[in-house]
Amino acid sequence: MLGKQYRDDCYNVVAAAIQYAKTIKIGKNGKDIWVFDIDETTLSNLPYYARSDVAFGSIKYNGTKFDEWTREGKAPPVPAALFLYNTLLSMGIKPVFISGTKEEFRQIRITNLNKVGYHSWIRLILKGVNDTGSSVKYKSGKRGELVKDGYRIVGNIGDQWSDLLGDYVGQRTFKLPDPMYYIA
Repeated sequence: MLGKQYRDDCYNVVAAAIQYAKTIKIGKNGKDIWVFDIDETTLSNLPYYARSDVAFGSIKYNGTKFDEWTREGKAPPVPAALFLYNTLLSMGIKPVFISGTKEEFRQIRITNLNKVGYHSWIRLILKGVNDTGSSVKYKSGKRGELVKDGYRIVGNIGDQWSDLLGDYVGQRTFKLPDPMYYIA
């Protein structure tokens, strides 16, 4: 993830997403949305994983340490995803963030997203204490709520298959690389 290949792979995925987005007939009702995951999609946790006490995942995952990192609100953007985000906004497609990030980090996430260039979205959906079950079930349910509210998911991008599988995935999905971890 530190090398040029990872960045190139991310930009290749985004190039395909933009090529697809250019073919979408945008509705006039403002209900065309693109779903973005957050961790390792729009924001990078690479500075956390590079720490000696995490060692790129060679040390067992510690949720408390990761929560402390999240509280710092210092995650940099994934440059390719930020480019996609800005391109979609310019086309009239509205972003929605759906993340497994805990609801308690809402203000921190908003500040972090704003600080690195994500400044506008329809919804920021974070995981509440009552959101249980697998990541696929959680994200499918949240996307389903968007569809029931009249939104049309024209695209969906994430780093985990759990971001892109299940129900209401959208018209087209795009998978960014993530060699750090896998969420079932």
